[in-house]
Amino acid sequence: MIKVTHVVKRFQDKEVLTDVNFTLEENGIYGLIGANGVGKSTLLRLINGIYAPDTGTITFGKEAIFDCSKAKEKMFFIPDEVYFYPNYTLYDMALFYDAIYPSFNLSKVKEMADELKLSMEEKIEHLSKGQKRQCSLILALASRCAYYFFDETFDGIDPVIRKVIKKWMIDLMVEEKSTFLIASHNLRELEDLCDHLAILYNGKILFEKETDDLKSQLFKVQIHFKKDLEKDDFASFDLLSYQKIGSIITLILRGEETEVRKKLEKMNPDLLDFIPLTLEEIFIYEMEALGYGVVE
Repeated sequence: MIKVTHVVKRFQDKEVLTDVNFTLEENGIYGLIGANGVGKSTLLRLINGIYAPDTGTITFGKEAIFDCSKAKEKMFFIPDEVYFYPNYTLYDMALFYDAIYPSFNLSKVKEMADELKLSMEEKIEHLSKGQKRQCSLILALASRCAYYFFDETFDGIDPVIRKVIKKWMIDLMVEEKSTFLIASHNLRELEDLCDHLAILYNGKILFEKETDDLKSQLFKVQIHFKKDLEKDDFASFDLLSYQKIGSIITLILRGEETEVRKKLEKMNPDLLDFIPLTLEEIFIYEMEALGYGVVE
C-alpha cells in the first residue's frame, strides 16, 4: 500500500499541492482526473520519489519512498514527456531496464513488440510520438512491478492499440495484483478502465470513490406531472440539479435508485424515465455539489 498523508509541495512562492491525502491499495486501477496545470504530474513525481514533499509523508508500507530504493524497484513511472537515450533501440532500453528491475521480463518485451508490430532494432528517436509511447508502455509492463504510474500516457495512441494495452494492464492486475495510477485530463479515456477515480482540484484531492459507486448512486430523471410542481416539491430528495423546460422536469438525484424510484412513483407522475449519466457528467455534478466550477 502507498499512502500519501498531508502532503504539501511548493515551487518557489507557488504552492502546487495543498494537504493532499490519498491511498493506493494493491490490485486496482486508479484514475486521477484534473485539468492541465492542477498538479497531477507533481503528485506522481512525489509518489515516485523524484521530488520530496515540503511537508507530509509518502510511504510504501512503513518506509518513506523518497529514501527507499527497495520501494522504487517496485514502481514504474511514465512521465507525460517520454525520454529515451539517444540512438537507443527498444532492445537497448529493455537491457537498460533489465539491469534496474529484478523482475524485468525480456522475452515479454519481444512478445508485446511483435503484437504491436514494433521493431526491436529501430532507433526509438526515429519513431512517431504514438510509437514512442507504445515503447514506454511495453517497457513498463515488462518490468512486472507492483505499482505503475502513467501521466497522460495514452495521448497519441490510436484506439485499437489502446485497447490491446488496456487488456495487458488488466491481465497484469489479475495475474500479479498490480496497481495502476493513471493521470489524465480526459475522463472519457478512463471510463472503461478504472475501478477507482479521484479528482485533483486546486492542489487537493476533492474526493476518491469506486467507479461503480459513482455510477450507481447518481442519475438523471425526466419526469412529468399533470399538476404543476416546482423545485420545492422535491425537497425530500438529495437533489443536485433541477431544470424545468415546458412541462418536463429534469432532476439529478443521488441515492439508491430503487428507493428513489418508489418515492417518485408515489407522487403519481404520468412520465418517469431514468437516464444513465456518463462519468464526465457525474463528475461535473459532483463538483457543482461541492461548490466548485466545472473541471475541464
